[in-house]
Amino acid sequence: MKEKNTIANFGIFASKRIIVGILLLIASLWVMGTILGFYDKSSKMNNTDSHGTDTMHAADVQHSETPVKDTHAVEPLAAAHVETKAESVPYAEKTRELTQTESRPKETAHAGDTLPQKDHTPTLAVEEKTPEAHTAAKENDVVEKTGHDTQMKDGVHDTEAKDAGHGPALPVSDITGATFIQAAIKPLDYELNERAWGWRPNDIVNITDNVNNFQLGVLEVTRRTAVVLSERLSRTGITAAIDKNLENATNWLMIKPDRYIFPSAETKYNDSLDEIRLYLERLENKNAKFYTRSDNLLPLLSSYVELLGSCDENLAKMTEEDGSQVSYFKSDDYFFYAQGVASSLYTILQAIAHDFSSVIETRHGADAMHHAILSCHHAMEIDPWLILEGGLSSIFANHRANMAAPISHAGFYLRVLITTLST
Repeated sequence: MKEKNTIANFGIFASKRIIVGILLLIASLWVMGTILGFYDKSSKMNNTDSHGTDTMHAADVQHSETPVKDTHAVEPLAAAHVETKAESVPYAEKTRELTQTESRPKETAHAGDTLPQKDHTPTLAVEEKTPEAHTAAKENDVVEKTGHDTQMKDGVHDTEAKDAGHGPALPVSDITGATFIQAAIKPLDYELNERAWGWRPNDIVNITDNVNNFQLGVLEVTRRTAVVLSERLSRTGITAAIDKNLENATNWLMIKPDRYIFPSAETKYNDSLDEIRLYLERLENKNAKFYTRSDNLLPLLSSYVELLGSCDENLAKMTEEDGSQVSYFKSDDYFFYAQGVASSLYTILQAIAHDFSSVIETRHGADAMHHAILSCHHAMEIDPWLILEGGLSSIFANHRANMAAPISHAGFYLRVLITTLST
């Protein structure tokens, strides 16, 4: 009996303590909720009133559909601040900075000006374009479409070809053909006279085969350009005499690239470029001719297409002519030769787009030319530390296949341009 009374007394004692604990917990939660609610309200009031304006006034301005007169210079700041409720904080901060840096007298010059409050788009955050800004935007569009730097001077395009890995950008001349001649000279001139160690395919100690093959690609483009220049571009027709300077230049470019002496390759190549410079000088003095007819341009483009097709074949093939697999030592040769070709064409095609612009645009070939230039630029940008010959499904790269894509695209768009000019 005594044991039962003890259990009953303990239950009463425990139930009282549980009830008191629950009441204390409820009271504590209520107090904490009140405190947090107070601070939350204070924080909201501070955010809403950060510029010293009345909170209720800001709320009224936000929801009002009637325009409010702009009577002082601080009102644009308030309008921009009201927008922060609907916009993200970074955008609000940017809007505030733009608002503060704008000319306030321009916004408050008339006391009767109104600010429509229903649409809370910050008016000062939108840049008003002047006629000069529209002109600049048009020039930027021209740059994107042509793939090279273009400026407008007195309504005339003044174009500078971008650096194609051959030193400074080419100057542009108003004389028809002068830009093309300079572009034909520049790539090989850089390899002969500006690159470290100069011309390398005829070095006795030959340890840099990558640069060697790159230079051979540059040389082949220069050769084909010189041939068409002497046979077509500088003549009125097949019955006209060949320009003596260009004839010498073409002949001297045919010296084997590995000739070390009697004569050395670099000596004759420099002599060839000097002959082309003499022709350029006569052209600038109006003592020579350059004809930008489409029937003169087509053989040049066809020659480039044939060269790109040869590069594409070497880049895409899996076996050599004898049936053996393409070795690592040949794969990097093919890679850098094709890149040398693309690098030279990038410079020369831009000059063609400039000097033959009337012919190309008349036949609606500007888009094809732009894509051909862009493809050559993509080929130039492939710059691996080590040329790998991984399988096409391997986790390792196959850099020949990577180079084949832009080379193939360049050839395709030049063929499209040829078809366009032929119709």
